[in-house]
Formats: sequence, structure tokens, C-alpha cells
Amino acid sequence: MDDPRLGRRDNPAAESNIGALLAAWRASGRPVAHVQHLSTEPDSPLRHELPGVANKPEVAPLAGEPVFTKQVNSAFIGTGLEAWLRDAGRDTLVITGLTANQCVETTTRMAGNLGFTTYLVGDATASFDRVGPDGAFHPAELIHSVSLANLHGEFATVVTTADMLARTGADARVETKEESRVGAGAGTGS
Repeated sequence: MDDPRLGRRDNPAAESNIGALLAAWRASGRPVAHVQHLSTEPDSPLRHELPGVANKPEVAPLAGEPVFTKQVNSAFIGTGLEAWLRDAGRDTLVITGLTANQCVETTTRMAGNLGFTTYLVGDATASFDRVGPDGAFHPAELIHSVSLANLHGEFATVVTTADMLARTGADARVETKEESRVGAGAGTGS
């Protein structure tokens, strides 16, 4: 998600971390689903025709991987994602994407509320600087950290890319059952 209107972003390694997770998931035969936010709002930086919304190569879906398109912050509203997961008997999700304090946080909360065992890969997400209603500036790093703190232990278990990559071996299949990766935005949308 590249649009100068969004301002400065933290964690420039988010997409490469997502790419590493995708490669591991694909190599282990685990299912991968992508979610992309394509807004219909006229002034949104997430409109489908804008160049910054296109999937970056390191997070692009491969042929046969489902892509769920959403128009709101949650990957579960109006997408068919929940039905796809339940029909496949998936009960565990690994969430990555942009932005941590918007779509990722909303999707993670809903995943937890819907009863999924949810892992959020904190260093495979990112946030942008924000200005509060009182005019106070909040750096992206603070926004990101607070979002992860809001979610950890209540809606999800927040882990690092290294933690999650360690789970891709044979022991991970036993320990966490079959995991689905749901990219909330997959590095392309908020």
C-alpha cells in the first residue's frame, strides 16, 4: 500500500516478512488465502485503479490461491472468508498485512470473536503516523505497538515472523493443527 497521502510508515520489512511466511506456508502445503481491500469511496487511497493498491510481488497470490476482496476493515464482512475457512475445517488463522491499527486489528478481533485460534505476526504488519482529534501527533511505531498490545492475549497471540517460521516444521502441524494464513490486506490494503 503506497500512497503519499498516508504519510510515514513504520516497519519497512513487513512485506518481506509476509513473503517469507508465504514461501514457508506454500512449501509446507498449508492453505493460503489473500484479502485485499478495494474501496468504493471516491477519495480513498484504496481504490482499485490506484497504482499503490496493486499487490507487491513478494505478497502476490499464486494461481489457485483464493483472493477475498473486501470494502470494509474486516476481512470477514461481505467476503465469504469465514465460510471458506469453516467449509475446509480450519480453526486456526495466522494474520499478516496492513495496517495494524485498522484492517489487521479489526480482522483479528473478529477472528477471535468468531472462535478462531488466531496468531498475529506483529512484524509482518505496519502502521502509519496518525494525528489524533486533539491535534496530537502519534508516530507509526507507537500506533503499531499499541495495536499489538490491544490484541495480544485477548483476541490473538502476537508472534514474530521467526516464531511463526519455526512452526512450519512437522512439529508445528501437531502443535497447532492445520493453520490457515489470512493476510488482512496481504500488504496491499488497509
